[in-house]
Amino acid sequence: MPVTQEQATWFQTAFSRLVDNVDQAILGKRDVIELVVTAMLSGGHVLLEDFPGTGKTVLAKALANTLDGTHSRIQFTPDLLPSDVTGVTIYDQGKGRFEFHRGPIFASIVLADEINRASPKTQSALLEVMEEGRVTVDGVGYEVGSPFMVIATQNPVEQAGTYSLPEAQLDRFLIKTSLGYPDHDTAVTLLLESSNRQRASKVSPIIAADSVAMMAELASNVHVDASVLSYLNELVQATRDDEQAALGVSMRGALALARAVKTRAISRGREYATPDDVSDLAVPVLAHRIIVDPEAEFAGTSAADIVTRAVGRIAPPAYRAA
Repeated sequence: MPVTQEQATWFQTAFSRLVDNVDQAILGKRDVIELVVTAMLSGGHVLLEDFPGTGKTVLAKALANTLDGTHSRIQFTPDLLPSDVTGVTIYDQGKGRFEFHRGPIFASIVLADEINRASPKTQSALLEVMEEGRVTVDGVGYEVGSPFMVIATQNPVEQAGTYSLPEAQLDRFLIKTSLGYPDHDTAVTLLLESSNRQRASKVSPIIAADSVAMMAELASNVHVDASVLSYLNELVQATRDDEQAALGVSMRGALALARAVKTRAISRGREYATPDDVSDLAVPVLAHRIIVDPEAEFAGTSAADIVTRAVGRIAPPAYRAA
């Protein structure tokens, strides 16, 4: 069913309230918060990669506290086992049968802290659940429910004892972003409130899990013209054809961008998407899915540069909603 202007206006108001609520804990980073909320309402996951002490964990906790649902935190370490994430089947002698004990992955919002510190075997435990929303243990599938979102953090500076995320797992994150350091005024405000070490605890739930699912369904019905989708696909194809890219964006990445574009459009109060929605989200949605040619990377080229170059080279369609 097509989205009406009244529904788009309601969505915009609800979206703004969600961002404002999280903004109580993370000051001066509204653009990043909007990206994370967009991922949540698009049914995707977020990877936060930044320097230590920039508020990655606080942002994840604040979003979890905003949702009136379940949330859990998994501290990834080298000795973490896959069963510590998904759960394990244990024999109950009293009942005379095996019972499945759910792991922390069974929550609406899951914070995977320092995800690159776990072994590849443990990281692979997230592949199925991030893609399909279900966990298979001993041949039995268990649904994690909806909404479901993984917010993973990793520190790009300290690499000792870490394992790079495999490309297949990176491809399952809808958005990769970073917070960066605050500006001067925001930093002073934080220093004035330095006695408050639990900023995320100030955030209280303002939306039910059912409402998140309803907003996600509404966003999925936003109209995207064929010309806009053609523009999106040309950007994706350009990353594959770029001579400095060893691996371009997959079809999964293109589909992820299409979903995020719909959510961004309706969060701006529109019932239709525009080429600007595509170009604005291109870097956070596509860049982490690209493998840069080693020689180009050594020369200073980044994946974001490849996406930005594609956006600058390909002309957007002249599009206007009917």
